[in-house]
Amino acid sequence: MEQLVWETAEELDQKLAQRVRKIRKRRSISQMKLASVSGVSYGSIKRFETTGQISLISLTKIAMALDIADELRNIFTQVPYRNIQEVINERN
Repeated sequence: MEQLVWETAEELDQKLAQRVRKIRKRRSISQMKLASVSGVSYGSIKRFETTGQISLISLTKIAMALDIADELRNIFTQVPYRNIQEVINERN
């Protein structure tokens, strides 16, 4: 069964960027400071917060710098089964 997609990949990326930006601001960290602490370039951070585009390694470095790496560590850890076939497939 196919699920309906309510947002594009770009929209999902942008929402993620907005959440990270909100956390950065809540912690009173400037983009420049985050770049310095994370090792991710200022341009990459600015582009991420504007467009949602970033490499996975840069996102990980940002998450570590913001002390939210556990959120990434736990991503996809509790994905529910969609049907019995997935349960069978996982055991094989």
